[in-house]
Amino acid sequence: MTQDPAGSLLSLPPPCLPAQALARLAAAHWGLEGALHPLTSERDQNHRIDSAQGQFTLKLANPAEPGPLTEFQTLALLHVARKAPDLPTPRVIPARDGRPVISTPDGALRLLTWLAGTPLAHLPRTSALATAIGAALGQLDATLASFHHLAADHHLLWDIRNASDLAPLADALPDALRPRITGFLDHFRATTAPALARLPRQVIHGDFNPHNLLADAADPARLTGILDFGDMTLSYRVCDLAVAASYLIEPSDPAALVLPLARAYHRANPLTESELRLLPDLITARLATTLTISAWRAARYPDNAAYILRNAPTSRAGLDALTNPAALADALLKACERPCP
Repeated sequence: MTQDPAGSLLSLPPPCLPAQALARLAAAHWGLEGALHPLTSERDQNHRIDSAQGQFTLKLANPAEPGPLTEFQTLALLHVARKAPDLPTPRVIPARDGRPVISTPDGALRLLTWLAGTPLAHLPRTSALATAIGAALGQLDATLASFHHLAADHHLLWDIRNASDLAPLADALPDALRPRITGFLDHFRATTAPALARLPRQVIHGDFNPHNLLADAADPARLTGILDFGDMTLSYRVCDLAVAASYLIEPSDPAALVLPLARAYHRANPLTESELRLLPDLITARLATTLTISAWRAARYPDNAAYILRNAPTSRAGLDALTNPAALADALLKACERPCP
């Protein structure tokens, strides 16, 4: 059998357990009863539960997700809650018997606190918001640097360090975009990847995108939620910043929001000169990753295409705007040259 180029987690559809069955599991293991509201997800099945005890998120993992990987994500959330309680991350709610994860034939089941707020994708992109994102991500990565797990070093196609592995999926790209991305992947393989291999590694969040971050609509620079730890992996620290930056490229001025983002991250978690110099290439790699995987998955699952392609227009605009990586690298070095307080 030929191995699927995207890996089983991206190749299989999300689980689809009836809401009534999920409600019975929530009642049996957590004593919760209430209305279940489905939430969109790339590879898991998630619901919000509105109960007398409050609102919660019920997460049923894709059955292709190995048990140690679910444990890795769960223990990371517990670690962040202990070490950085001011970060607005979901809290794991143990079941009645104390287990943080319940194994079912349909996938691992977890209950998390519900975080209120407006997704950043629906809020204006401002310098103040970019600063808030950078500060939160810097603090999160500084906290995750002391977290270790045997399942952390797993292969994930979304991880920027694996950009070279996108080549088999490139046929799904539009004809006008395919040569540009395949050309960049050649550059990444020959130049970027060897430089990246010399940079600091740690567990990273991996998906600091505007749909995974919540803010107070009345005070958009105040983050109220950091969601979706499903793309966590052991990778290069600067890749986390590159993911966040890839969604903040202003077409008219690519550096406008990236600089306050990087400056705030650097204050919270100082970057090396080599990381800053490589950041523009890594941003481009993330844009290429988003466009390639989204195109491939949308063709494979047309019923979920709207959700899968939600970040594609922003990524295409960012790719078109990021034409001078050397100039952006110089601006990043200048923006972060002052010593951190």
